Amino acid sequence: MIVTILLCLLACCAIMVAAWLWAHRIHNAGVVDVFWAFNFPVIAIIAYFSSPGWDPRKLAICGMFIVSGIRLGTHLAIRVIGHLDEEEGRYRQLRKEWAPNPDRKFFGFFQLQALSNVLLATPLFIASAHASQQFSPLEIAGIALWGIAFCGETIADRQLAAFKKDPAGKGKVCDAGLWNYSRHPNYFFEWLQWTAWFVFALGSPYGWLAAISPLSILYLLLKVTGIPATEEQSLRSKGELYKNYQRETSVFIPWFKKHP
Repeated sequence: MIVTILLCLLACCAIMVAAWLWAHRIHNAGVVDVFWAFNFPVIAIIAYFSSPGWDPRKLAICGMFIVSGIRLGTHLAIRVIGHLDEEEGRYRQLRKEWAPNPDRKFFGFFQLQALSNVLLATPLFIASAHASQQFSPLEIAGIALWGIAFCGETIADRQLAAFKKDPAGKGKVCDAGLWNYSRHPNYFFEWLQWTAWFVFALGSPYGWLAAISPLSILYLLLKVTGIPATEEQSLRSKGELYKNYQRETSVFIPWFKKHP
């Protein structure tokens, strides 16, 4: 397992060096999100061929990582590459805060993203090393939960993309579909996928260590680079409209709607 982890870390760091060079050239650090997502399929492929576990189990966990990574990476690529000449607001803010040498700090930021890729892939490393030749109930439950989470995130992303394409939505806040109940349903279902992989890993020895993935993702989304940065940018761009939306909706879990 250690060799697999080191190979994955080396690959992700190298990819992020290339990503940083491109970001530096085009003056748009937002591309880091695209490469972060696509790094998970890279990790899954390396783990599949270098881990000693049971092939059907490896195929299941690696397949989920590949499908999710490609979907998210493609979704982000369409959004980011569609306006490479316009850096996303939260990265523009970081560039201001990190002046006068933002690119140097962005290099470290990109490498931290590579490290996070490998750390978050803990469920994959644990499960792909498990040699038992049958699926446990926890692994089956993990696959089912992942299917729900994957569909939920896909729906949320498509609803937001459709809203942004509609000229009638310009200057407004998306409150269609799942976004009527949560300000960040995409983040919720993203976290739910990591929870599903944790459940899957519980079927393997030392699977409890995989709890680091959903816990880390939850912390990042609620406290660091996810919801706080997104909401700050939304308040800057939408003002009172977004404040009203905050009062009426759940911040994260799309299961209920607040009343004004």
